[in-house]
Amino acid sequence: MGGVDDNEPALKRLKLASGRLTGLSNGSSLTEPIVGSSRDLMARPLQSEGDEEVLGSKGVIKRVEFVRIIAKALYSLGYKKSYARLEEESGIPLYSSSVDVFTQQILDGSWDESVATLHKIGLKDESIVKSASFLILEQKFFELLDGDKIMEALKTLRTEITPLSINNCRVRELSSCIVFPTHCDSDGSSNQGYGRTKSRTKLLEELQKLLPPRVIIPENRLEHLVEQALTLQKDACIFHNLLDKEMSLYSDHQCGRDQIPSRTLQILEAHSDEVWFLQCSHNGKYLASSSNDQSAIIWEVYEKVGRGLVSCGWFPDGKWIFSGINDKSICMWELDVKEVECWKGQRTLKISDLEITSDGKQIISLLPHTRAISVPRFVIRSCFGGHEQAFIASGSEDSQIYLWHRASRELVEALPGHSGAVNCVSWNPANPHMLASASDDRTIRIWGVNALQVKHKSAHCNGIHYCNGGS
Repeated sequence: MGGVDDNEPALKRLKLASGRLTGLSNGSSLTEPIVGSSRDLMARPLQSEGDEEVLGSKGVIKRVEFVRIIAKALYSLGYKKSYARLEEESGIPLYSSSVDVFTQQILDGSWDESVATLHKIGLKDESIVKSASFLILEQKFFELLDGDKIMEALKTLRTEITPLSINNCRVRELSSCIVFPTHCDSDGSSNQGYGRTKSRTKLLEELQKLLPPRVIIPENRLEHLVEQALTLQKDACIFHNLLDKEMSLYSDHQCGRDQIPSRTLQILEAHSDEVWFLQCSHNGKYLASSSNDQSAIIWEVYEKVGRGLVSCGWFPDGKWIFSGINDKSICMWELDVKEVECWKGQRTLKISDLEITSDGKQIISLLPHTRAISVPRFVIRSCFGGHEQAFIASGSEDSQIYLWHRASRELVEALPGHSGAVNCVSWNPANPHMLASASDDRTIRIWGVNALQVKHKSAHCNGIHYCNGGS
């Protein structure tokens, strides 16, 4: 068929393809001419997809696609010699002859020739051909304006762009660039070039996104496939509680139970009555708890005379803590034990739970049911936690803590240890291997993993506690 013959030695084909691709990597034009004419563009097509060999045990990986994606990755990583050797040994070109010529024509600014080549690539979707032609001719239009060739730009707009009959709004914008050229400039002055003119390399990137992937393989395709495989493995692992950077390509990913905080590291016994609520601070350095003994502890004790503190929480900036009290009041404290505000009156009701919005502007309170129906005896508070909040932890009336995998909804662990109902759990936001629980047995338990080396410190209620290696 002329141009580049299929019977030519692989090395000759290799040199021709490699020369054309040089322009794609750095955006510069080649000085050496390309062998062949526009009539010969289909001389070296990609292998037919109908009778491809397949790879892998499942028989779903097409050999040609697999090799082309590897070649694309090698080229993008800068391993040009390895890419060229792969093309030579496999006999599978990264791009067809027509795509190579099309790419070089774009980089050279051969607009009419590139539009003609576009129609010979073999695109079945006419809308893609029109959209790609529009981008090319738009670039031609702006470069003519940059060269002060106003009449030629107007002719391109009237006889080439407008007949495509797409993106009429954009066509009107292009028309305004002829009437009001300064409107198209990035800073409003007419002597700085048109701000909407793209570099030819940028145009080629946009065309690559528009054309089907079988014609031009998307950038970073191999990386995307590998990341997708790792993500699927991570999501399928119900014990995953590691940083993503610790995952490896050398083996299938599977975490063990040792990543789940299931061992009691410390028991805090400062409260003298049922512990109803606790929460880790946003920086993971403090733990606040509230109890029926009328005290709230941040491992400095806050006391508030009343009928018992049922809930507490941190402000987003970590400077204040607020608590809900059984006498229907809500109080806000500073960390130096100073009470800042206390709201009580007809507008406040008996509070079951509290939370504050992330902007710190609103406090949301949960009220118990007041209808004449049977109300459960316990209020159990759950939380998200672990790496990327992949787990759900919840207390229970049966004295255990239950951990579920959030995505699969599978039960991961049931942690015994408390001797009373577990009212609340809180996962440390800064340490995915630390969990705290509060119970009616008047204790707070700090849970961690067996693998961590933890310094145990005696629990006391007038100092800061260090749990699971955090501070």
